Amino acid sequence: MNLILAQVQPDPETVKKAIEAFNPGDVILNHVSNSPIDHPLIELPTILGINFSVTKHVFMLWIVAGTLFVVLTALVRRYVRQTRLVPARPMGVLEFGVEALRDSVILPNVGKKWVNSWAPLILTFFFFILASNLIGLIPIFDGLALLDHYVLHTGEHSFLQRLIHGGATATGNFNVTAGLAVITFIAIIIAGTKAHGFVQHWKNLAPGGLPKAIYPLLIPMEIVGMFVRPFALTMRLAANMTGGHIAILAILSFVFIFTEMLGSQVMGIGLGAVFSVPLATAISGLEIIVVLVQAYVFTLLSAVFIGMAIHSHH
Repeated sequence: MNLILAQVQPDPETVKKAIEAFNPGDVILNHVSNSPIDHPLIELPTILGINFSVTKHVFMLWIVAGTLFVVLTALVRRYVRQTRLVPARPMGVLEFGVEALRDSVILPNVGKKWVNSWAPLILTFFFFILASNLIGLIPIFDGLALLDHYVLHTGEHSFLQRLIHGGATATGNFNVTAGLAVITFIAIIIAGTKAHGFVQHWKNLAPGGLPKAIYPLLIPMEIVGMFVRPFALTMRLAANMTGGHIAILAILSFVFIFTEMLGSQVMGIGLGAVFSVPLATAISGLEIIVVLVQAYVFTLLSAVFIGMAIHSHH
């Protein structure tokens, strides 16, 4: 028995070499983080201390925005030009999604008077976030890396080499989700101002009719709560999208870790076939649900916050 354990258990030197050969932390961070600012995809000048260079996540935002604009515009124009009233299948799916969100999310929160004013913004949130989340599940850049390694053999400083480094899920970047949350924050102020006037909107932060001694405590709490809302939107979306990818990559890393530690490719591949791949596949399936849920939650909360500013007397 001791002889068997001695053969299976690696010596400390083997473990040290395994750690040096494969660093799962570096691999995972490389797949979820943005491309480094000192090696951008497109280098642009720094203006007023702000580096406007295009990183991978900025590039992904362009791709998502451009794709949505082209696809949705084509679907709508095709539907407008056709003679029959029944839309084709892609347009039918889009129409169903728009009507479902408008009737079940936007209308109950902002009210019938304001639904047409705020539906475009809130629907844009949903489709943009959903598309950004979904594209992060497709291993486009991993495929490009394999193509470059075996076929193209581009240089170290080529555009393709810079493109394959860093994560593809832009909504896993806190800067991106913070930008979306800031738009919601501004929309809340605009909605309250349009509904009640600028001065009255800020008065509505604290309800009237309360003892005056409560207001010095209540008003700072309401102001803090006003900033907590976009902060919660920022953290929830980015953390959920990043966490799922980290979990999948960590589980798949077990294959390489145990291959190096046990000194046997058969053991590592066997562990992957039995444990890592099925579990990672199950989490990937769960991620498909998560990307839809997170887009819906961000949309729902934005509609709720805007509706609270409009119907503050409720």
